[in-house]
Amino acid sequence: MSDTPPASPDSPDFDEMTRDIAEVPAVEVIVTVAVNLMSAAAVKLGLTEEGDKYKDLDEARKLVTALAGLLDASTTEISSFHAAPLRDGLKSLQLAFREASLIPDEPGQGPGEKYTGPIYG
Repeated sequence: MSDTPPASPDSPDFDEMTRDIAEVPAVEVIVTVAVNLMSAAAVKLGLTEEGDKYKDLDEARKLVTALAGLLDASTTEISSFHAAPLRDGLKSLQLAFREASLIPDEPGQGPGEKYTGPIYG
C-alpha cells in the first residue's frame, strides 16, 4: 500500500507532471519560459490593454534582464529559428522600457543590456 495520497482536483499528481515534463524537448521549455518572461514584462511596462494599471518599471527591469540572460545563455542551444524572434521581442521590450522611463538609462545600462549590448532608441 502506498503512503502517497491519491491526487485530488485540488492537488497535482506530481508523478504525472514529471512524466509530462520528461516528454517536452528542452528547446520548448526554454522558449516557453522566454515567452512567459516577455508577457510578464509587457504587462509591467504597461503595454497591455490594461495600460498603466499594472505598470511597474522596477519589476519590468527584472523581467527584461532575466529574459536577456536566458536568451544569452541559450542562444547556442536553440536554433536561430527560435532565437531570432525572441531576440526581436527582447529588443522591443528594451526600447519600450527606455521610452517609459522618466530618466532613461545611459546606453548599455538599461535592463538586459549587459547581455545584449547598448540599445539606442
